[in-house]
Amino acid sequence: MVADGLLTRQRYREVPPRVDYELTERAQALLPVLGALARWGYQWAWDGPRGEEAIDIGAIFRVAPGLLEVGDARGLVELTVVRPDGDQRSYAIGIDDDGVTIEEREAPEAEAQIAGAEADWIRALGPKLDRDALRVAGDERLAMTVLNAVGGADIRATAGADVTA
Repeated sequence: MVADGLLTRQRYREVPPRVDYELTERAQALLPVLGALARWGYQWAWDGPRGEEAIDIGAIFRVAPGLLEVGDARGLVELTVVRPDGDQRSYAIGIDDDGVTIEEREAPEAEAQIAGAEADWIRALGPKLDRDALRVAGDERLAMTVLNAVGGADIRATAGADVTA
């Protein structure tokens, strides 16, 4: 993907080695397409993880710019996932007049925060949209706007799924 001009690669001289990849402008132009594919999947194919299938919550979050539409909601939301090994990953989703952005970082300045264990996120984004174990703080309306978009709640509601906010 680097060779195709979709990603930039930044290698750091650290121990352990670390490499960061970022979407290029060319790849960002694909986000509406990825969002359309995700919408289709939520409506027609999403039935939850199978057996020992690995779910990458971060990959779902990274499609947010293709799923979220800039409407009335504006602000920054921090999504935090606590992995089974205790490692914590945070994602900052920003919504403003210029569009939707996502960065893999902590966002203590966020107007809303949503946090939970990896298994809680899988249930929250799964077919039943079971959000009971997620912790929401701050601007609840903004948090729910982001959660509904990345979880496909609005899409599944129009398809007749049982969706609760």
